[in-house]
Amino acid sequence: MAKLRSSTPSFVSLCILNLVLNFKIIALADDNGSISSGFASESACKNINYQIFLPPPYQNISSMICKPVWHTYELRYTKIGDTTTIILSAPYTVGWVGIGFSRDGMMVGSSAMVGWINKHGHAKIKQFYLRGRKPSEVIVDKGELPLNNMPAAVAINGADIHLAFQLQTTVPFGKQPILLAFGTRHPHEHHLSKHDATTAIVIDFSSGSTDPASNGFIKMRKSHGIVGVIGWGLIMPVGAIIARYFRHKDPVWFYLHSFIQFVGFAFGLITVLLGIQLYNQMHVHIPAHRGIGIFVLVLSILQILAFLLRPNKDTKIRKIWNLYHSWFGRMALFFAALNILLGMQAAGAGNDWKTGYGFLVSVIIVSVIVLEVLAYLKRKEHSLPPTFQMDSVREVDFPSSNLPKG
Repeated sequence: MAKLRSSTPSFVSLCILNLVLNFKIIALADDNGSISSGFASESACKNINYQIFLPPPYQNISSMICKPVWHTYELRYTKIGDTTTIILSAPYTVGWVGIGFSRDGMMVGSSAMVGWINKHGHAKIKQFYLRGRKPSEVIVDKGELPLNNMPAAVAINGADIHLAFQLQTTVPFGKQPILLAFGTRHPHEHHLSKHDATTAIVIDFSSGSTDPASNGFIKMRKSHGIVGVIGWGLIMPVGAIIARYFRHKDPVWFYLHSFIQFVGFAFGLITVLLGIQLYNQMHVHIPAHRGIGIFVLVLSILQILAFLLRPNKDTKIRKIWNLYHSWFGRMALFFAALNILLGMQAAGAGNDWKTGYGFLVSVIIVSVIVLEVLAYLKRKEHSLPPTFQMDSVREVDFPSSNLPKG
């Protein structure tokens, strides 16, 4: 387990990216891998019948607190005396799912419970000690979690996997940084593959609620997404549309294009700053999303510099500048759209986010198609040769008296 944690082509790419985005096995296992099976139904927060697929003592816990924590992950827990019972539910198809406990919210030095169903259909759940960031530094059957003598259990119920275990703590189990992660590859000989995504939250087990800091992180993450979609998903494409299809409104198009793109750049900069805050405070490590975000910011800064260093129309270099400015703008829009989709996937965005962004992209696509057709018809009209009305040749009568004789 790694760290827990313009022009028509641009808009066609947005459309393609938006389109691209979008057995019942019930097994119980202890640390020795013993298995039993039964029948299960779809689970939902606060109304799961654990008696169907979990062994004692995870069956008859009526006072469990249930909290949605990440993507569609749900964390259930209850405390009786010095025993804290924890059940993590998460969507599952293949690979592994893990929940880690950290002192400082960082992956290094934390201990984690990881569950999976191996290739033979056997359920496995193990404790791992995360000594470092590399997969080789994730050590099986080691860790500092105060597990009691009750075997941990893992079970598939419908489309979800459930990890259940108990902690025995003499010191009250209060606010605790929790690390969640998953990987899409089966562990090989109990060696975990690198995680596909991870996040960090804080749970207050003593009060039965999420820590206010976690709520602040959730709001910050939501603001990060909203500002990014507005800036890179709406404002920047509108500015590119004006630059391509309204040049005949000179010089109004230029001032309007410049103003809109500067506003879009401001939104993009705020998005990056919020992302940096999330990374520093929540220790969320999503390399692809972070790297593309930095790359798009660099491209947008280069566009600002290009505007400030714009050569005169009469110079020979102006043609090269136009090519540079337009193609770098297209690249920025393309990678920004890609990053919006990656961000939604990493954050476990719901259908309302995906539907809203899909609707926004659809409106932009339709607008571009209509404007492109109108521009093509206008160019075709201007390219037709002019038609002239030809006067018919009239016969000229020459007086016969003036003709020479003989």
